[in-house]
Order: sequence, then structure tokens, then C-alpha cells
Amino acid sequence: MRDESTRDRVARSILTHGPSSAAVLAERLELTPAAVRRHLDHLLDEGLVESREERVYGPRGRGRPAKVFVLTDTGRHAFHQAYDDLAATAMRFIAEAGGEQAVADFARRRVAEVEQRYRELVDAAPESNKAEALAQALTVDGYAASTAKAAHGEQLCQHHCPVAHVAEQFPQLCEAETEVFSRLLGKHVQRLATIAHGDGVCTTHIPGPQPVTAPVSDGESARTAR
Repeated sequence: MRDESTRDRVARSILTHGPSSAAVLAERLELTPAAVRRHLDHLLDEGLVESREERVYGPRGRGRPAKVFVLTDTGRHAFHQAYDDLAATAMRFIAEAGGEQAVADFARRRVAEVEQRYRELVDAAPESNKAEALAQALTVDGYAASTAKAAHGEQLCQHHCPVAHVAEQFPQLCEAETEVFSRLLGKHVQRLATIAHGDGVCTTHIPGPQPVTAPVSDGESARTAR
């Protein structure tokens, strides 16, 4: 029973924080590396996690990429993923009856309700904390979201997606969600990865403030022109 409880902690840590190496899991959960590897072996055998090379956004350093562990679809279902065959069937009906535009319209209407709920929380946060406020709102809705500093801005990471299976078939759901993030944050954000497309985490890049350029005086302009 104790092993099962610890194994659940390992799996839940991967769900919450996204792709994680054995060393990182050991440090995060205050376990020995050997204990973490033992639990990971069991989770691998049960098909609840899989290992892959760590994805690096930006320049890659020397050496082999680190091996990280991510939850499989089976693993996500173990955490009561809110996916229903009825939802996918309904989406297919919308697509067949109204075409791709009808699916896009439905996706935008769905996330518009979410946008209304999040708007007050994000608007009330200071400019430097708006992404974190959005992450907290997403976490309440089951997306296990967090933020991290990145080159030229921040990354919004959603470690769980309650509608991943439906979004895999209908990417309009992801596109509409990205549009909402842009409106809420007042910036053009860029989706880098999605769970629906097989990535371990839904990752959205949020650009930082634009650098302020000092105005050029008329005299300096004249000298430059010469």
C-alpha cells in the first residue's frame, strides 16, 4: 500500500509539473533516485508513463538530451480525465452538419464563457503577474498550469488537458483557447506545443515588454545621414 501511495505521488508529480527526469522527481518528492527509478519502472510496465528525450526550446547544450518521463493517455485517464465519447461524437456531428467553420464557431463560443470568468482575475493582477493569474485560473479548471521565465518573455505551461482527446481530433479548440490567452493578456502569444498533438505539456510563449528605444535627436539624425 505504501509503495502504491508513493507511486501515485510520482505519477501525480509528472501530471502537475510535466515531463520530468528521475533526478528531478527524486529532488521534488524528497525520495532517493533508486526509489524513484523503481516506481518509474512499475509505471512504465503498467503503461502509465513513457520515456522520451527532453525537448529543448532554443540552443541545445553539449551532451546527450536528458531522458524525461511523461504520462500516457492511460495514465491521464487514471486521473479522471474529463473526456467523454459523447463530446467527440457531438463535435463530429457539428462538423458534418455545418463544416469546419461551425466547429470553429462552437470552439470560440465555448472559450468565450471561460474568458468572461478569467477576465476579472487577470485584469486585477499587476502587469508583471497577469500570466501567473491566468495560470492560477486554469489550474482551478483542471489544467494544472504554471508559468516559467523564458527567453524574451514567459512560458505558460498546462500540464493537463481535460479535453485532450477531443482537441486531438478538433484543433480548433486549441486555436480558440490561444486566441483567448492573447485577448486576456493583451499580447500576441504563440502556442509552441500541445498535449493533443502528443507533447507532454501545452506550452504557450508570452512575449515580454518591448525594449524602449531612445529617441534620436535631429542633430544625430543629420550626422547619421552624412
